[in-house]
Amino acid sequence: MTPLNPPIVPRKTYVGIWVVLLLLLLLNWGLAQLNLGPFNLVATLAIAFAQMLLMVLYLMHVRYNTPLTRIFVAAGFVWLLIMVDLTLSDYLTRGAVPGMLRKTWEHGVWPSPADNQLPH
Repeated sequence: MTPLNPPIVPRKTYVGIWVVLLLLLLLNWGLAQLNLGPFNLVATLAIAFAQMLLMVLYLMHVRYNTPLTRIFVAAGFVWLLIMVDLTLSDYLTRGAVPGMLRKTWEHGVWPSPADNQLPH
């Protein structure tokens, strides 16, 4: 298999991937209707990861491509993780701004409106 001579993927594979993606979409919707507490985030991220993996491997033909292509796809995801890490490290280490809500990154500890009044 070379990039100039790609393998012929049967139509059955594409239909199967499409059906699996639809089932994962319905599962994601169904889980959104349930209150699973902190498990909701874990479940939806796992489903999204599975969908992303199917799309990258089959619909973008990374599975049938050269190892160099796989390296560059992996490098793209590493770069995405670096960008998310840099963004979160900036956001999570910011201090409170005078006159604004305290600890905006801690959900559930919002001060009441009376606590947020500026002195006259």
